[in-house]
Amino acid sequence: MYILWWIIVGLIAGYITGKLMKGSGYGALMDIVVGIVGAIIGGFIMRAVGMAGSGGAIYTILVAILGAVILTFIVRLVSGGRRAQL
Repeated sequence: MYILWWIIVGLIAGYITGKLMKGSGYGALMDIVVGIVGAIIGGFIMRAVGMAGSGGAIYTILVAILGAVILTFIVRLVSGGRRAQL
């Protein structure tokens, strides 16, 4: 059941990140991957600043979006703005 939750959060976070970052996205599967990796990055950042907690679905999605935006920004920075394969 947790794997399904990770996929749903990843899909939502990846989709919203694609819209926020003004890109065409990476496709449905890669948006899920970006969202899941973003959730991990966002969770690490929130723990590092002392704001870790279980705030429910909205909190989880927002943290995943934060991490996915940071991940997408770094990928675009490293790739020089061109579409990179993650």
